[in-house]
Amino acid sequence: MILAIDVGNTNTVLGVFAEQELIVDWRLTTERQKMADEYGMLFFDLFNYNELQVEDIDRVIISCVVPPVVNALEEMAVKYFGVEPMIVGPGLKTGINIEMDNPKEVGADRIVNAVAAHKLYGGPLIIVDFGTATTFCLVSAQGDYLGGIIAPGINISLEALSTYAAKLPKVEMSKPQSIVGKNTVDSLQSGVIYGAIGQVDGIVSRIKEELAQEAQVVATGGLAELISYDSEEIDIVNPLLTLEGLEMIAELNS
Repeated sequence: MILAIDVGNTNTVLGVFAEQELIVDWRLTTERQKMADEYGMLFFDLFNYNELQVEDIDRVIISCVVPPVVNALEEMAVKYFGVEPMIVGPGLKTGINIEMDNPKEVGADRIVNAVAAHKLYGGPLIIVDFGTATTFCLVSAQGDYLGGIIAPGINISLEALSTYAAKLPKVEMSKPQSIVGKNTVDSLQSGVIYGAIGQVDGIVSRIKEELAQEAQVVATGGLAELISYDSEEIDIVNPLLTLEGLEMIAELNS
């Protein structure tokens, strides 16, 4: 069995695969100060609750964009699972060619998404990941990573409004009944959500224009389903794309 760990700036997503099938997944808050033993106890609790055996895990793979967390997770994997984990980065085979000025600058999660999306859906394709940042990644028909775009994430935009505008409250991320708000909360929600939809459709259309051909658009991340419903450009929604990509890379490097 494979334990896949995707550490983002805001959330950490975990998944257990058996015979290439995702059998359970969890979404947690990313905590930069956790020690290896704390992670170990957390995993034991999650496994016990889902009636899984720690001893059944023979491979651990980690994608992480928060450097302080990597060492703790690596130590945890060795101590509690008895496995030297695979870390997505230089030296690990991904089967994808990164055509960037500096390939090392590309986030591990974006590489993993590209691997999974191309294998599942072919190419060319545009991957939109709604995380702490909203990222757009372009993958060729051959599976080459051609480049991308990084924009402020939806939650960051919402938090910035409440932080820097004294009279604006913090609000829940929810779609309002009408695009024109009748109160401050609805107005904030409408501006952030429909602003994100407009951003996605506008950027994707420009990418397609520059690419000079059609491309499938795959959305992932925690808010993918919320935004994709009204988007005219998003074709496929797969919130667990990164976990699937980690499993594929683990199999490739076994």
